[in-house]
Amino acid sequence: MPPSAIIGLRGDKTESIVTKLCTKARLTPTAICWTATSELYVGCEEGFLLLVDPESLSVSVLFNPTSVDALPELRQSNFQALALNKNGLIAVGKENVMHCLQIKGTQICITQTWQLEGPVTTVMYSPDYETLLLSSNMGQIYMLNPTQSEKTVKVLDVLSGNFVAAALLKSDKNICVSVRESGELQLWSADGFCLSSLSLQAEVTSLACCPIAQYAAIGTASGNVLFIDLNSEQQPRLVHQVHLYHRPVDHLVFDQEGHYLLTGASDSHIYVLNAKPSKRFSVIGYTVAPGPVLSLSTQCIRDLEQVNVLALCTGQEGKNHDGSLLTLLTLPARDLEGPDCVDRHGCLYNHMLKVSKYEVPHPLKSCVLGVSEVFAYCHRRKTLQRFQLPQDTDSLSSHQVAQLKPEQEVKGHPLGPASLVLSPHQLWLASVGHDGLLHIRETVSMEQYIELQCHSYRLGGVRSVSFSADSQTLLTAGCNDGSLVCINLRIKGLDASKVNKVTQYSQSMAFLKKIFSRENPVLIDLPEWGQESPEKPEENEVIVTATVDVTEEDESYNSLLLASPSLPTWLESRQEMIVQEDHKQYSETKKNLRKTMKEMRDIIQEMIRENEKAPENERLELQEFNLDVEEQKRLDAMVEQEVTRVRNEIELEILEKFYLRDVFKRECWDSMKVKGRAVKAFHSEHEVKNYPLKERTEKDLGDLRRVANMRMLEKAACTQITKEKSSNTTSVKEQEPREQGHEAESVAVTGSYSTQLGCSNPYLYNQFSLQTTEQKINQIILLQDTVYRVKTAFNAEFDAVHRQKVQEHSRIRDRNKQIREIMAELEMNEKLWEPNLDNSEWPERLFTVDDSEIKAEKYLDPEQKIEVEMKLAEQRRLAAKGDDSREKALDDMMDGVLEVKKEGFLKVEIPPPEFVLTKPDIQWSEEEKKVYKEYEKKSKELSAEKEKYKKSLETEMKKLQVSTKDATEKFDETLKKLFEKKIICEMAIYQEELKITYLVYSVHMEEVMRNREVELKLKLEKMLAYKDEIEEEVKKHEREVDLFHETYDSILAEDKVLDKEFRKEFFDVPRHVVDHLYKLFRRRPRVQKMRTQTDNNQNPFKQQSLCGSLAPDQLGNMLMAMEELDAQKNMPEGLNPMIWERFCLVRRTKVESEQKVRVKALALAEMQSFLQKRRDEDKDAQQEIKNLTDQLESLHKDKYRFLRDIMVQVLLKQGQVEVSHTDFTPDYSDSLLLHRTVVEDLNRTIRTLGEQKIAAMVETKDLRKGIIQLEWENKMKMMQIEDLKNKARDIQMLRLSDDQKEYLNKTDRDSRVSKQVSTVKQTIAFQEKTHLKGVEISQKKIKQLSRQAVMKAERSAVLDQEIHHFQVTVAEMRHIYQATASEENQVAKTEERYQEILQRRKLKDIARAQAEELVFLMAEVERLRMKNFPSLDQLKHN
Repeated sequence: MPPSAIIGLRGDKTESIVTKLCTKARLTPTAICWTATSELYVGCEEGFLLLVDPESLSVSVLFNPTSVDALPELRQSNFQALALNKNGLIAVGKENVMHCLQIKGTQICITQTWQLEGPVTTVMYSPDYETLLLSSNMGQIYMLNPTQSEKTVKVLDVLSGNFVAAALLKSDKNICVSVRESGELQLWSADGFCLSSLSLQAEVTSLACCPIAQYAAIGTASGNVLFIDLNSEQQPRLVHQVHLYHRPVDHLVFDQEGHYLLTGASDSHIYVLNAKPSKRFSVIGYTVAPGPVLSLSTQCIRDLEQVNVLALCTGQEGKNHDGSLLTLLTLPARDLEGPDCVDRHGCLYNHMLKVSKYEVPHPLKSCVLGVSEVFAYCHRRKTLQRFQLPQDTDSLSSHQVAQLKPEQEVKGHPLGPASLVLSPHQLWLASVGHDGLLHIRETVSMEQYIELQCHSYRLGGVRSVSFSADSQTLLTAGCNDGSLVCINLRIKGLDASKVNKVTQYSQSMAFLKKIFSRENPVLIDLPEWGQESPEKPEENEVIVTATVDVTEEDESYNSLLLASPSLPTWLESRQEMIVQEDHKQYSETKKNLRKTMKEMRDIIQEMIRENEKAPENERLELQEFNLDVEEQKRLDAMVEQEVTRVRNEIELEILEKFYLRDVFKRECWDSMKVKGRAVKAFHSEHEVKNYPLKERTEKDLGDLRRVANMRMLEKAACTQITKEKSSNTTSVKEQEPREQGHEAESVAVTGSYSTQLGCSNPYLYNQFSLQTTEQKINQIILLQDTVYRVKTAFNAEFDAVHRQKVQEHSRIRDRNKQIREIMAELEMNEKLWEPNLDNSEWPERLFTVDDSEIKAEKYLDPEQKIEVEMKLAEQRRLAAKGDDSREKALDDMMDGVLEVKKEGFLKVEIPPPEFVLTKPDIQWSEEEKKVYKEYEKKSKELSAEKEKYKKSLETEMKKLQVSTKDATEKFDETLKKLFEKKIICEMAIYQEELKITYLVYSVHMEEVMRNREVELKLKLEKMLAYKDEIEEEVKKHEREVDLFHETYDSILAEDKVLDKEFRKEFFDVPRHVVDHLYKLFRRRPRVQKMRTQTDNNQNPFKQQSLCGSLAPDQLGNMLMAMEELDAQKNMPEGLNPMIWERFCLVRRTKVESEQKVRVKALALAEMQSFLQKRRDEDKDAQQEIKNLTDQLESLHKDKYRFLRDIMVQVLLKQGQVEVSHTDFTPDYSDSLLLHRTVVEDLNRTIRTLGEQKIAAMVETKDLRKGIIQLEWENKMKMMQIEDLKNKARDIQMLRLSDDQKEYLNKTDRDSRVSKQVSTVKQTIAFQEKTHLKGVEISQKKIKQLSRQAVMKAERSAVLDQEIHHFQVTVAEMRHIYQATASEENQVAKTEERYQEILQRRKLKDIARAQAEELVFLMAEVERLRMKNFPSLDQLKHN
């Protein structure tokens, strides 16, 4: 289905809307050109190249830079411009590269590449398609002839871009300098010609020209100040630069006599630089203004040798639009250099710099300083104001602010804001604004002014204005129009005072010329910045040098001019140098100070420790050890301020979290009818969760009631119809078993376990009866209600189990309490198992934060601290008084007869009598002994009672523990059953949700098909109407063509008649003359045809001419050529001139007729071509109608099949699914759903056939077993026969002795046996007699040996008595022998070792000799073997 049918849109613009909605990312076209086939090549900024067909509005992608096989040369380039020629497509990218692309289908290859000088935005071909014209938005135009050269030729280079500022040089040449936003500096002549330019490769923000040397100072956006030498008009050069800010330099101004150059920016620092080239433009120092500088102007007073500087400041750091604070700085014109003028950091001293501050009532936008007055522009009031400065400023300190009020206020520019400039001779005040107007006023009286429209207010008006040195010329720069306007002033009627001022100014100009002649040669001699290493800077100047080339656009030059924030400024470099010097100078002092501070810290810490050990009344407060109380107070105030800030932030954060908590609680907790919770088992990690439910809306309940009422009516109607159809009771009885069978199958047919759970909605449709969309929607509502019922039923059981868990937990806690009491009685120290309810089981606890959850220390205010300390003191007091006075009083009152509680029975002990501790046992009396016996008896009885009580306690404790274990295990079983119920509920819910998903899909597909059908019908109606219009047009054009064809046939026939009537026309002329005239009649002049293209032309587009425009030209050319043929010189000789004139007239008639026929033929061909196009359109429309009809029929078939193909969910047991599958989910696409009886019958048949087959197999097995047994018996008999034969053969071959032969030959075997028995008896009697004699001899030997043993024993006893004496003697003899025979033993050992060596030597010699003999014998054996048995190799050689 198309997206329009899925979305449900209808109408003519459906496809376009769907295309826009389905488009994920859009492309930005940047270039476009036509193809030869009337298609469009479109290049995009993202690097895509598209081919667009305007007729069918189809787009194909020719090049995709994100694809893997994309050309690397085009992947990083976008298409800035496109042009088409015969060889391919010319494409220009952003990398200053131009390619010629050959496109074949969707394949692109690069045939040629050109490297361009700069970026190009437009490319086009010349009319002859031989030269390419390229242009850029920077003002350059190039030409390229690809067939002749690969280099581009610059035709025109006009710098473009808006001007930032422009100023006139202080020289007689009347040359002005301008800078553009792109960093291009230009020199202009008086007549408007650009003399030269210099690319600074940096964003420019301000410009000022020096009055004492021919150079300009330029401020950049990176905080640099550049000094450009302008003496060479054709080649300006950069001679110096200094980095002052990390932000743009907004203001640059020279004083009138060229002493100083002052700079201003938004960081409130005003730097003073020496403007003389002889001083190398050194930085003198700086001062800090009370806010960002909005305007900066100077006024040099030669009489006082002062330079006044006026700065307009905002007074606030973040407010940079307008200001109301004027700061007047007074500098000496001379002697401002040296350590007496600036401090080590470069800041000007107060005695060298006089500061006066003034405040105006209304904020100002710009101001300019006069001799003793200030001219300002107030944008809020749209007025120009003049303020008179007070003469006596010595009484004002630098911190005091004086109030100024405007002495004169006149109307300003209608469209502000405006900027002001004062002329050098102080007579005129010029103002410009965004309205583009220039106002020139006299400073004495500002009411009257001259107004000039210099620039258009639509383009931003005027950005800057400046006077020339003689105050007679003004130069304005437009804001966004890129133009400069030069104005020459000719004001007449000046009074004497003004003439005097002009005269004084001219004298000062003569003074400046002397300085100019002295400083300008120094400027010329300065080397170009970066070409040579500059001289060593002065002590108070820090110069950052680098090697750059101004004329080349290399990266090092760009990075130098941009001066990234990582490079230090002049002030930062100076401060770093001071820090290094201070570190070197005071390193030893710092070391000593640190050491002294450490010693003092140790002493104070020791004093604090001693103070802590001192008594409380002698102890000092910790604050008394503080040496710097003011610093401590300052730090305390700072800490308190920081604490307040942090507290506010924390309170805001807490408030935000409270809001989020409330939102989450409202959305996820309060809105829930049933809160989500869980129940965990006691002895496992098993967990069961309930179903969180929201309250059903009124709309859902209303829909449910509506559907229930509808189904109730439908069921009642079906019941009534069934009763009417049932004619007798028999049919009803026959119907009942069917209904029962249907109810038995309802669980499987309904496709869900909700029926088993008893939660099914009674109004549910049968799955096989869902036909209409309304029924499906109603079924979805009923299924959702079933899901809700299942969840509700399970939640009820879950709540019961949860309550049981809570109750069981309470019982376990009570039992554990009793067990602890018993353990305390038994003095046992065992850890008890006590379960807890976690947050998932009791989620309400999440909204309560316990103190144990807070890890941070609780903050207490002083009142809370006092309250806590009072509570602790009260607890300690009660603990100190907590003795057993109450128990003692009770014991005294009861006279010692108070019954001991059973709980402390095990601790009861009977005290022994006093005499036991005071008297020994011997001194006890009879009475005391009786008392002691009574004491022992009571002690034994008490021990027995204790043991009995202890056993009862242990039994009770075990009983409680067993009870706890049984109860928890029983609860775990209950939870297990609940979990099984949860699984069944989950299955039922998923089954119902699956049915809902199927139904939603079915409803959606029906809607999609319905939308598609409506869309196709609408298209078919429009196409039929269009086809009817086309058929009418075709018929109309066919009639017109037929009429025109008849006209053409008549004209053609007339032309042929003219050809045939020629001879009849000249019947009075001789035949041979007529033949010659006929040849002339058929002759036609050659007309010069304009060829529009040649074979070598690169134009891919062919020029086509129309018959309507071509006919008059060709007829005119033909008639002009016929005049030459009609001349008298072409007349045949001897022909009458009257006949010749008649012949020319006939021939002209013939030529006009032929031309008319040709024009008619062309018109007829064009009409036939047009008619054929209309016929083709009619065929296309007919084909489109056929396609739409086919699509509609196919859609009807699909819709009918979809309505018949109902999705039914059936529950099957595991054994009822007989589909083979390899994945987790089987594929049922080619499966059949069969009734259970069919499968059971088939199984019964299979079982019967299986039993029959098994019986046949058993019978076959028994038969085969009998055959095998018979074969085995046969083989056994054959083997027995073979054994008997072998035995017979062995018997025949057996050799017998004489006795054996005699035995075998005698037949009377009984007599032989009796004889052998008598012989054996005689032998036995003889052996018994012999044995008795041997026994007697052995007994005699035993007796003899016994006697000998007795004698040996007596002798051994004697020897045992003598053995001690012998051992002593032997020991003495051993010592004597060892002392006397050690040397003899050594000699003997040496001799023995020598003999062993000799023997070993002899054995080696013998072995060597035997080895040699063995080798010899082996060689001899080998020789003899070779002699007797020659080898095969020898036989081969022989």
